[in-house]
Amino acid sequence: MPVMPDHWIRRMALEQGMIEPFVDGQAREGVISYGLSSYGYDARIADEFKIFTNVDSAIVDPKDFSPRSFVDRRGETCIIPPNSFALGHTIEYFRIPRDVLVICLGKSTYARCGIIVNVTPLEPEWEGQVTIEISNTTPLPAKIYAGEGICQFLFLKGEQPCEVSYADKAGKYMRQRGVALPRL
Repeated sequence: MPVMPDHWIRRMALEQGMIEPFVDGQAREGVISYGLSSYGYDARIADEFKIFTNVDSAIVDPKDFSPRSFVDRRGETCIIPPNSFALGHTIEYFRIPRDVLVICLGKSTYARCGIIVNVTPLEPEWEGQVTIEISNTTPLPAKIYAGEGICQFLFLKGEQPCEVSYADKAGKYMRQRGVALPRL
């Protein structure tokens, strides 16, 4: 599966709405970069965060997730406590073609500060805002900047469309907006 270059991403975003809103080129001045890059797209984090906390001694259970596990925050920045993490979501809404798989990588600026981004791949024919997990691996509080780059998506194009897409499976995270919590 080849990684798709900037001209393919631009065409798919502008002609087929693959990324909305779409930033054609890199925004860099005074911000953590975002927008179209050579072989990917640097997505921005929105200003809505769910910061995990142990205030109520809740247990994080993916089969029985409790909203008591986090506190909600909205703002231009998010402070993630030491050795903790937060959930956020991309500003961008993605519509993935049937013959494409998307992989997320963290931004090196954050990684150099001990801030790690983890999301699952975006499967063929999935669409929505991407829920992003941001882990602070340091013993210090970490600051995240809303409206700026948080991760880079790489688009891998298959030689032919897949037999069964995320839409075909009626995936549980289809068309999500905002932070989507674990579902069974």
